[in-house]
Amino acid sequence: MSKSLKDFVADAKSRIREISATDVAQALAANPSLLVVDVREPAEWAEGHLPTAILIPRGMVEAKADLDYPNREPKLADRHQAVIVHCASGARSAMAVDVLQQMGFTDVRSMAGGFAAWKDAGLSVAKD
Repeated sequence: MSKSLKDFVADAKSRIREISATDVAQALAANPSLLVVDVREPAEWAEGHLPTAILIPRGMVEAKADLDYPNREPKLADRHQAVIVHCASGARSAMAVDVLQQMGFTDVRSMAGGFAAWKDAGLSVAKD
């Protein structure tokens, strides 16, 4: 039986932890250096993003988090740091968090509802 995107997301969500957009905002207020990873595409990022987030499109997560990859993201070197991952709705971020946990990350969560939940909560949006 083949799987759908919905199946992949549900499977990932069964193994990960989520955090609400308002809890992310509170965590950032308490710790402005908290690493937030936006796994949307560059065009989505350009329309607005969390002020402190870094962009790593979902298709690049494994490479950017691989300690042996020459063009890895240095901010992903510490496997024990707190990391919040988000996308537009919470689907891609759930799958990214599942992968990051498999890569050894111990404190990584997906923002429930994604960027849509962030905007719906009236939280600050940055544009480059």
